[in-house]
Amino acid sequence: MRLDKPDTQGRFAQFGGQFAPETLMPALEELETEFTKAWADPGFHDELNSLLRDFVGRPTPVYRAARLSAQYGIELYLKREDLAHTGAHKINNTIGQALLTKRMGKPRVIAETGAGQHGVATATACALLGQECVVYMGEKDIERQALNVHRMRMLGTEVRPVTSGAGTLKDAVSAAMRDWVASVDGTHYIIGSVVGPHPFPWMVRELQKVIGEELETQMDGSAPERPQPDVIVACVGGGSNAMGIFYPYAGSDVDLVGVEAAGYGLESGQHGASLVAGSPGVIHGSMTYLLQDDQGQILEAHSISAGLDYPGVGPEHAYFKDTGLVRYASVTDEEALEAVYLLASTEGIIPALESAHGLAWIIKEAPSLQGKVVVLNLSGRGDKDVELIVEQS
Repeated sequence: MRLDKPDTQGRFAQFGGQFAPETLMPALEELETEFTKAWADPGFHDELNSLLRDFVGRPTPVYRAARLSAQYGIELYLKREDLAHTGAHKINNTIGQALLTKRMGKPRVIAETGAGQHGVATATACALLGQECVVYMGEKDIERQALNVHRMRMLGTEVRPVTSGAGTLKDAVSAAMRDWVASVDGTHYIIGSVVGPHPFPWMVRELQKVIGEELETQMDGSAPERPQPDVIVACVGGGSNAMGIFYPYAGSDVDLVGVEAAGYGLESGQHGASLVAGSPGVIHGSMTYLLQDDQGQILEAHSISAGLDYPGVGPEHAYFKDTGLVRYASVTDEEALEAVYLLASTEGIIPALESAHGLAWIIKEAPSLQGKVVVLNLSGRGDKDVELIVEQS
């Protein structure tokens, strides 16, 4: 069954929890207390909803992809998170957490980023609210997401390169965690996905579920142009865009499909498919599915998409997998690239490489989806990926 909240230990069944240094436990307790109070405060919701409407541009529209629908014999709709301010769903979370930071009286924000969209969204929220901001980003990701690095710096944020490990998202999270341990009294860490120790997975889910709640209203079956979905598809890295659209539908008759990065192929060992090909373990403060060897050492993930290049996943997704509330699949780099060009040339929309993984699965599975209403959460736009896409094509 769907859980409104994790249990008193911050767990979704066996997944989640607080595997964190002792120095962070008071901050995590404070964060849970303050978010619980804020989430029950109509004034907080009024301020958040006003910014989501007037600054972010919510509700984001739902668009029927007419040409692709005709081509593949399905009714394909896109939930256009790419049209939200800053170009992705990430802003829903960062605006909420930045408001919470202000409420807690902390002047400094830190964040991690892979594809750069969470970094840009955090930098944007901090610029709006006058907060100091530092974003940690892997050296490899800085190279392949240079546009977003420039955007963050324009917004007044310091981008700190992380050279340890593979120089990707996992290493950026680790660096941000170390910063938070050293500066917790005056700093809030805005985690970018439904990962990390409790209360982050629950808190980020609550801030992102606006996506699915909007979709319930927009596609309620009240008119032919507003059919109820049969299938909802979203890409899964850490998993916040997927959790945002899945959560309101979990436990319903709608088929929910999360699509991970198969990279060069699952058999290659170079992928980011924690749920499809991983096993339970602890990463960045929570018990979840992750990529690890026989000794429990975390393996490096690979994806052409910086936002899916992470060896773990949010613990609530792990719970959804084990309970069968959501099914999870994977597609390769090559399939995702083909999906980018397909959507761009057929519908005039260039998707983020992350979102293209979801579309690639839909195209691959189209024969089994004939006549069904399929919604893809188009979680981000592809501006940030154009240079990489051209290089790889």
